[in-house]
Amino acid sequence: MMIYMSFLALFGLVVGFVAVVSNPSPYYAALGLVLGAVCGCWVLVDLGISFLSLVLLLIYLGGMLVVFAYSASLAAEPYPEAWGSGSVFMYVFVYVLVVVIIYMLVGGWQGFEGLFSGDNKLIGQISDCVGVGMMFSLGAGFLVLSGWALLLALFVVLEVTRGLSRGSLRAV
Repeated sequence: MMIYMSFLALFGLVVGFVAVVSNPSPYYAALGLVLGAVCGCWVLVDLGISFLSLVLLLIYLGGMLVVFAYSASLAAEPYPEAWGSGSVFMYVFVYVLVVVIIYMLVGGWQGFEGLFSGDNKLIGQISDCVGVGMMFSLGAGFLVLSGWALLLALFVVLEVTRGLSRGSLRAV
């Protein structure tokens, strides 16, 4: 049963990412973004990293999606393209095909049984509390780099949705 739930989480993660990258409209891509964030944190919970998963989910959904919703509301499209349109379906097909080919090249014939069986070599024997302490002590540089990347992403989103009349930086 655990293998099936883990496979469902990984499948939802891939579907969420494909929904984000294949849809040109920010309204429909937001649902894929939420699905990708939730399923990514679900995969971390399956691997035994529950506290870090909760922190990532709260930070990501609380911070980045607020900025995304604000900028998407100022970039209103009269007729956004939905998931049923032909161009979006073509993008979905190409991205799913790329994911399947990369999965087969990496060694997909072996399956996911070893990943969630408890004897995986990816995580090691570090518990969740020790992992959080190590994240703040040994990973301080990575946390600073991640903060700068989030700040850059904020300015990129604001610039993309700028439009002709100063977009989301204008006085509302």
